[in-house]
Amino acid sequence: MNSPQFSIHPSLKGRTVFVTGGGSGIGAGIVSAFAEQGARVAFVDIAESASAALAKQIEDAGHAAPWWRTCDVRDIAALQKAIADAAAELGDFAVLVNNVASDDRHTLESVTPDYYDNRMAINERPALFAIQSVVPGMKRLGFGSVVNLGSTGWQTKGSGYPCYAIAKSSVNGLTRGLAVDLGRDRIRINTVSPGWVMTERQVKLWLDEEGEQSLKRNQCLPDKLMPEDIARMVLFLASDDAKMCTAQEFTVDAGWT
Repeated sequence: MNSPQFSIHPSLKGRTVFVTGGGSGIGAGIVSAFAEQGARVAFVDIAESASAALAKQIEDAGHAAPWWRTCDVRDIAALQKAIADAAAELGDFAVLVNNVASDDRHTLESVTPDYYDNRMAINERPALFAIQSVVPGMKRLGFGSVVNLGSTGWQTKGSGYPCYAIAKSSVNGLTRGLAVDLGRDRIRINTVSPGWVMTERQVKLWLDEEGEQSLKRNQCLPDKLMPEDIARMVLFLASDDAKMCTAQEFTVDAGWT
């Protein structure tokens, strides 16, 4: 197999980027990809040790150390303060990546109102309030790009997480519902929907022999989907190359759906 040659996006050099859930998994891949492009990156994550390790890894690789803070995104005031504090240090954010999510498994019968509210507080609510926080700065800049992370799980009728499916299916509604209002200020908003990405969590919890067979049966491409594959699409949508892309869903799933 030929070694892939990835794009450099000149428009991302020096661009300010905020990522939610950026300390591990897909989020860490996104943070690293922006840092490699020379962007000024900030992120929040609830996992302190993973976030610290990521920041050190990026700095050790010769890139600018990202701004980061431990944050439980269920606390909207804390999330918005983190965004404000990071902007005060790095400048208004030109890019927001709403990545944070938790796909904990559960049954329909087990869901209580409190559990439902907790799932929405992680998987749905932070995106809107993060957008609310960055839009004034994007208006000052005269442009911006919001990338919301969706999912193909609900689209392929994945089971075992009805609350997660509800939250992730709403992402396209958020994207399309804000596109006109944001577009007047040249702020673009799009959804990136990953397939089954081989994060450490996914491999540890669910990639058994049955999962391997499912990948072979459902993906058109033979390679496993990795966090950096999702990050490449996010980079494109954040860059000037995508200046006329908004209100769209971009699927990266090796052809599963």
